[in-house]
Amino acid sequence: MSGGSARRDTVLVVDDEPDSLRFLTDTLESAGITVLVAISGNAALDLLDHVVPDLILMDAVMPGIDGFEATARIKGRPSLAHVPVVFMTGLTESEHVIEGFEVGGVDYLRKPVNVHELMARVRVHIGHARAMQAGAAGLDATGRLMMATDTRGLLLWCTPLAEQAISRVSPEWGREKGTLPDAVRGTVERLLVRSSTQGASAKIDRGETTLELVIISQYRENEVLIRLNELNPKADVLKLQQRLSLTDREAEVLLWISYGKSNGMISEVLLISSRTVQKHLERIYEKLGVETRAAAAAMAIKVLGG
Repeated sequence: MSGGSARRDTVLVVDDEPDSLRFLTDTLESAGITVLVAISGNAALDLLDHVVPDLILMDAVMPGIDGFEATARIKGRPSLAHVPVVFMTGLTESEHVIEGFEVGGVDYLRKPVNVHELMARVRVHIGHARAMQAGAAGLDATGRLMMATDTRGLLLWCTPLAEQAISRVSPEWGREKGTLPDAVRGTVERLLVRSSTQGASAKIDRGETTLELVIISQYRENEVLIRLNELNPKADVLKLQQRLSLTDREAEVLLWISYGKSNGMISEVLLISSRTVQKHLERIYEKLGVETRAAAAAMAIKVLGG
């Protein structure tokens, strides 16, 4: 630690075996980590009502609520969904490892736990979770409509603007529910079963507005990044045209650029050649005083969001 004010990492250890608890607590505390202890799944859930740790070490097999059920409930809470859960198990059956991943675990350790392996896994997963939170916060700040799901379509996080867009599709929905509304989740699931998901898109029509979901990438083993576009071409084109002094066609091209579409895709939508799209884009750059596609898209997004 670099100083007294530095924030200490906090790990919750959930285990019903006193010897295991003692070993894990001593090991983690000797590395400067704050340790919280729960001896049952129920005790862990109660404790998590009051504190959010950086990582949870979860014994798989415990009486009452076992580690699998406790983790499923933890992942069902939006405030805890980002916390990595590492399973500890003395079992050798592969189905227990699989079950751990299915309920939301990110990794597992075999008992008896090796000290060096324990510390390596703890540091890696805490660091990764911090980076993911920072990335989501950065997207929040830039006003992007982004969300992440797991490979089954379960919501992991979404930016405020994405939450608002989803709520306009399903007014009864709120992020605190922890799951996506049926219309959106069904669309995500259909996208995820495609053989090549990157760049895949699908639309949800609601009156004059269409919500488009575009898969950007799968950037973790179990995490898929999705961009949302609220498509209302007629109203948006008019807004861009008026605010940025563009021709009707230039406004259309810029709109689809802001939706993240390539020149080829835009040529198909507008029924013009890719070369014509590029000529319009060059005139757009000149009028807006920008030099790149990204800068033009950012300006359009700002106008449409205002």
